[in-house]
Amino acid sequence: MTNVEHYVTLFDSVFLPQALALQASMQRHMPGNYRLWMLCVDDLAFDLLDQLKLPHCTALKLSSLETPPLLQVKSQRSRAEYCWTLTPFAPRFVFEASPEVHRVTYIDTDLWFRKDPSPIFDEFDASGAKVLITDHGYAPEHDQTALSGQYCVQFMTFEREGGETVRQWWEDRCIEWCYARFEDGKFGDQRYLDDWPSRFKGLVHVLTRLEFTQAPWNATRYPYGQAIFYHFQGLRLLPGRRIDLAPTYALPAPLIENIYEPYLADLGQAIARLESLGFQIRPQGKTLGWLALARRALSGVYQQLWRFHKLRFRKY
Repeated sequence: MTNVEHYVTLFDSVFLPQALALQASMQRHMPGNYRLWMLCVDDLAFDLLDQLKLPHCTALKLSSLETPPLLQVKSQRSRAEYCWTLTPFAPRFVFEASPEVHRVTYIDTDLWFRKDPSPIFDEFDASGAKVLITDHGYAPEHDQTALSGQYCVQFMTFEREGGETVRQWWEDRCIEWCYARFEDGKFGDQRYLDDWPSRFKGLVHVLTRLEFTQAPWNATRYPYGQAIFYHFQGLRLLPGRRIDLAPTYALPAPLIENIYEPYLADLGQAIARLESLGFQIRPQGKTLGWLALARRALSGVYQQLWRFHKLRFRKY
């Protein structure tokens, strides 16, 4: 068990397809060498995962883990804001559930691995630090540092011994304030990371290989072949039987063909698997509406969708 890396992600039933696509990529590139802890924000996600019994995965039911401080702020925040508030709690829940876990890496549910992430951990181990964070690595034309911050809450490693000081500080700040607006240098859970290298000097390491962690905001900066994982931020299914691959970003055609196409195939298989269990969710505003549309993607033209890569908006 000493060579097993532990990861934790959090999502509600809306993002179950992404969660399954994430797990499929981990199974493909690190079989047997990982444990994915899946923090289910609603009980439906937990119940469906219990039926799926995914290999190397453990589902956690948030409703059984919520602390009094979390419950106190829950009604004051939107679903997205509450999920952001939960992020620093996710590693804590894993540490509490499994005392033998030495370190936990938080990953966003819309990440997708292209390679074994061992080189990331090799650099982290060599640093001697207790916490790992990643730079956005913005392409110049997409630099959002002033709003979203320099560092990205997408892949963050916390060691049990030494990293708890950082994680607990972040947890306390997110309980105090975590909203989807810019205010006094804060934005959600993310801007809190901006001063970590100086605030927690010696404890926090920033990954130097920016090309390992790619996303729409740096798609024009690094060759896609260098990515260890890709962050599909913003990918949504839309009304009118369309899919938007990355709002506000222009994606190079080779990236769509070689990164988005394979991911969409995994996403399609995930949706089919969920559909076989009778998975149905009614649209609930902007947050849930896309999943109902995803169910329609199982029609006969579903596979045709993935073959169109000239436009960001695809008809299906």
